[in-house]
Amino acid sequence: MATLLRRGFQDEGYAVNVAPRGPDAVLLGTADDYDGIVMDVKLPGCDGIEVCRQLRAAGRWAPIIMLTVRNAVEDRVAALDAGADDYLAKPFSFSELSARMRALIRRGALERHGRLRVGDLRVDVVARRAWRGQLEVRLSPLEFALLELFMRHPGVVLTRSRLLDHAWGRRTEHASNVVDQYVAYLRRKVGAKAIETVRRSGYRLRDPASA
Repeated sequence: MATLLRRGFQDEGYAVNVAPRGPDAVLLGTADDYDGIVMDVKLPGCDGIEVCRQLRAAGRWAPIIMLTVRNAVEDRVAALDAGADDYLAKPFSFSELSARMRALIRRGALERHGRLRVGDLRVDVVARRAWRGQLEVRLSPLEFALLELFMRHPGVVLTRSRLLDHAWGRRTEHASNVVDQYVAYLRRKVGAKAIETVRRSGYRLRDPASA
């Protein structure tokens, strides 16, 4: 399976490393920064759940998809509790695995242990809380998702489609209008000048460090 998955991801343009045993996975996962990790629960040496737990304890937050046996509900629960982002039951199609990995990579490593700061804006990713200066800003889940993405990419123009993918998952009716509406909501709470409109492109969070 590892050989087939490596070939499939390489055909899609990924650079791929394979760890045949649990301890090897811990070494690779802590030595390098990966965009995403596919992990089988049943690994020799130590299982995938323990590998996931050790990577998270070491501060490695690359998205992890865990491969489980179809009826092993306890494995899925344990994988999510250990810090996995998603799971896929065997047998599965490579196209579905690849699609899930692309979705996780688009979101980026979650950095559950830290906070984001841009100028006087601060975000606690774990607690899902935000502040402007010393004042806490109350945000809806969609507003928080948008602000988190902006703060991960200060000064970068984010298209409406990227904002839509991140906060809503994919397409929705009147997509462009929905994004514009929620950016307007967000501006009212974090400051009208904090988020800049870039004509025919999208929006960007002003980065005080590069101003």
